[in-house]
Amino acid sequence: MIVGKDGQICCRPTTDTFRKELDSLQNTFRKVVGPEELVIDVPLVLEPAQWPDCCIYRVPKKLREVNQEAYTPKLISIGPLHHGKYELCAMEMMKLRYLRGFCYRTGKCQKDLSSFIEENELKIRHCYAETFDISSEDFVKMVLLDSTFIIELFLRFAESDGLFRCTAACGECDSDTSGEDGCNAIGKYEQDRISSQPIMKKHILQDLILLENQLPFFILDELHTQFSKSEQNKCISFLKLARKYLVPPKEKTSIDKKKVKHFTDLMRYVYRPSKPGDRAKAENIYNAKKLDEAMILKKAEEGKLLDINFRKGKPFPWLSCSWLLCCFPCLESIKCLENTQTVLEVPCFEARGETEGLFRNLMALEQCHYPYEAYICDYFVLLDNLINTREDVEFLVEKGIIVNALGSHKAVAVMVNKLGLEIDQEQKSCYAKLTEDVNRYYKKRWNRNLGALRTIYFRDIWRGTATLVGVIVLLVTILNFLKPFIFTKCKFFHCDITNN
Repeated sequence: MIVGKDGQICCRPTTDTFRKELDSLQNTFRKVVGPEELVIDVPLVLEPAQWPDCCIYRVPKKLREVNQEAYTPKLISIGPLHHGKYELCAMEMMKLRYLRGFCYRTGKCQKDLSSFIEENELKIRHCYAETFDISSEDFVKMVLLDSTFIIELFLRFAESDGLFRCTAACGECDSDTSGEDGCNAIGKYEQDRISSQPIMKKHILQDLILLENQLPFFILDELHTQFSKSEQNKCISFLKLARKYLVPPKEKTSIDKKKVKHFTDLMRYVYRPSKPGDRAKAENIYNAKKLDEAMILKKAEEGKLLDINFRKGKPFPWLSCSWLLCCFPCLESIKCLENTQTVLEVPCFEARGETEGLFRNLMALEQCHYPYEAYICDYFVLLDNLINTREDVEFLVEKGIIVNALGSHKAVAVMVNKLGLEIDQEQKSCYAKLTEDVNRYYKKRWNRNLGALRTIYFRDIWRGTATLVGVIVLLVTILNFLKPFIFTKCKFFHCDITNN
C-alpha cells in the first residue's frame, strides 16, 4: 500500500509510480534498520497486472474521444470498470434473479459459488490492466452476480433456441409445462424480460462485447464446468454457449477456448483472417472508383471478412483473355475463362447500426493487447483507403461488396473513415504485399485503358451488344466504301495480265 504526499492512501498506483515509491521506501528503511532486516509487505491484490495475465483494458483516451458511446455500456455493467454506475443499476435486480435461477439449476448455494470465486480472486484481478479500490468481499460478490447472470443468460437462450432441454431442477419450471425429461423452455421463460423483449437482448449482446465490460473467460468457463449438474449441460461447452449467443451463425471459425481471454477477444478470433500475410510497411491503396479504371473489383463468394485476395490472371492457354472478360462480363460464368482475369476479391461487409461499436472495441483491444497482430485495424485502414466518398460506397454496393443497412451511402463513408481515425497508419500491415501488387497493376497504362474501354463501351450487356453491333456496321461500311476501289484495281491488274 502506498501513502501519498497528502497522507491519503493510493489504491490505483501505476507501474512506474508503484516501483518508484517502493524503491524510495526501501532506501529509507535500509538507512534505519539495515538491509538484512528490511521486510516490506505489499498485498498481492495491489500488484500491477503482469503480462500475459493482463488482457482487459480501459480504452485509450485518443480512441474514446472519437466516439465515446461506442465503448460505454448502455444497459448492463460487467466487471469492475463500470461497476456501480447509476444509469446501469436497474439490471442489478435482474442479476439477482438469474443468480437464483443458476443456484436452482446447479443445486448449489451462493456460498459454494462465492468460495470458488474467492479461490480465483487474485487471478481475476490480475486480468485487468489497473487495480481497483474494491474490497475483497465486494469484488467476489460483483463477479458472482455478473458471471452467473452471463451463464444463466446463455443457458436460457440455448434452451429457448432448441439447443437442449432444461431440467426440472432449475426451480423455475411450471409443473404444467414440465415433462419427465424437463420443462418446455419457451413456456418456462415466457415471462422473462430478456427473452420476451428482443430489443433488450440486442442491447445486452452489444454490452457484452465491449472491451471495458468484461470478465475473464476462464472464470465463466470453470463455473459452468464445475457446477453443471446435468450431464446434458456438461456436454455443451461454455464456448459453444457463448458462440450461440454472441457470434453470427454464418461464422464457422474453429476456436481453441484456451486462447480466448474474454468475449471481445472471442469476437476478434471470429473475424481474424484465415491466412494473414507477412506484416510489412504498407502503401496506401487507391480508392474504389479509381481501381475500377484498371481492374474488376469483385465480391468474394467465400472466405472470412478479412480474407481479401488479389488474384492475378493466368494466360489461357497461350494468351491473356482478361481484355475479353473485361469487355464482356457475361463470359465470366465460363469456368475455363474465370481465372484468366485479374481481380481484387473483397468479402461482403455489412454496415449496420451495431457495426461501428463492435469493430471499435475489437480495434481498441488490438491497439492495447495485439499491436503486432492488429489484423482488424489493418483491414479498416485498407477499407478507409478504398472509401473516400459516397460515390465509392455506391459503387461497392453495386458490386455487392458492401451491404448498406444504414440507408445513406454517405453515412457508411463517414463511419468507415472515422474507424480509421487515431489508428497508427505508419505501422506494418498484413496487407502490405496485396497493396503493393494492386498499386503496381493500376499504374500500368494498358490496364487503365482496358478499364476505360469497359466502363464506356461495355458497362452492361446492352451497351456491349450495341458497341459490338456498331463495330460490325462500321467494318461493313468501310468494306463497302473500299469495295469499288479494290474491284477496279483487281480488274485493272486482270486486264493488264490478259494483254501481256
